Order: sequence, then structure tokens, then C-alpha cells
Amino acid sequence: QGPLGSAPVTSLLSLAVTSEQIEHLHRRFKQLSQDQLTIRKENFDSIPDLEFNPIRGKIVHAFFDKRNLRQESDGLADEINFEDFLTIMSYFRPIEMNMDEEQLDRFRKEKLKFLFHMYDSDHDGKITLQEYRNVVEELLSGNPHLEKESARSIADGAMMEAASICVGQMGPDQVYEGITFEDFLKMWQGIDIETKMHVRFLNVDTIAHCY
Repeated sequence: QGPLGSAPVTSLLSLAVTSEQIEHLHRRFKQLSQDQLTIRKENFDSIPDLEFNPIRGKIVHAFFDKRNLRQESDGLADEINFEDFLTIMSYFRPIEMNMDEEQLDRFRKEKLKFLFHMYDSDHDGKITLQEYRNVVEELLSGNPHLEKESARSIADGAMMEAASICVGQMGPDQVYEGITFEDFLKMWQGIDIETKMHVRFLNVDTIAHCY
């Protein structure tokens, strides 16, 4: 039995990767799981690059989020197997040259849905403006060349921009409850998420040299 075990063909097709790339991911999976059949949250503690990542918790959370695993139920999984790992990695696959417009649109929405789930930590299908601002500030806090006050100002600006897009569409008698996924799509319009969304720390290497 190969490294793919009983993973359904549909999971592999959704990845649209070569057998060599799947072997590459399987080697990384084995490194992370320490040769076990599943990965648990604590396995991510061995990745040096994640230790100082300002949104480390959100990244790890995303790998176990059942919404990203395309399961019907909500909440977090205690562990993920290789098939689950392939499902998560499918969100980071690059654009294929033969994709038509409809496929590209679906491809983009899948990536943004994954990102939306990282912001929507309480799983209620909406992101408050303050939650959005907090995530932006967390991301910026990892930049050593940016002072805290500057990061705070940029985060404030991002929140105001989000408000102008989301709240601006509402009528005077409506109550704002948070950023929906449709709002999120509008906020990211024109931003090249297709080529920017990647996970460098998953390169196969000795754990001490991952980047």
C-alpha cells in the first residue's frame, strides 16, 4: 500500500498535483506526525518558522477546522490524517494554465473561504469589524520594521475601509451584524490572492531548517 492509503480519488483530483508532489507532501506529513498516522495540534510546535508567526494560533486552527476539511459538522478535529492534510493543502495549490473563467472563479472563492474561516474564529459565519481590525494588527505585528503605532493606524484604516464597503451597502433601518462571506469577497476584489496564498513552512527539509 502506497502513501496515499485509501484516500479517495476525488481528494487527489481536487489537488491537481503530480505524484511527485504528493510524495513530497507525504514526506512532510510524516515529519510533522513523527511517522504516526495522524497529526495533532502539538505536532506544529516542532516548526520553528511558526513559533514567532503573529497568527500562529489561527494557522494551526485552520488545519483542524472541520469547515476547511469539508465536513458537514462544525468545530475542530482532534487530529487529521493524510487525506485531511491533502484537503487542506488543496487550498494552496497554484493556478493551472488550462483553467477556464468559471474554474478560476471557484478556485479564488475556495481560497478566500479558507481565509474567511481564519478570521471567523467563533464559526458564526460573520466577522465583526473589530475582529477584522484585530487580525490585521496581529499580521502587521510580525513586521520588525513597523512600529506598533504605525501597525495600529494601518489596522484602523483597514477597519474603516471594510466598514465603507460593508456598512455602506445597508439601509438606515438595518443593523450591522458583521462581515459576511459575500462582503469578504468584495473587500478582496482586485487583490491577487491566487498567487500570494502559500505555506512556505511545509517545504520538506529537516525540521530545524524549515522556512
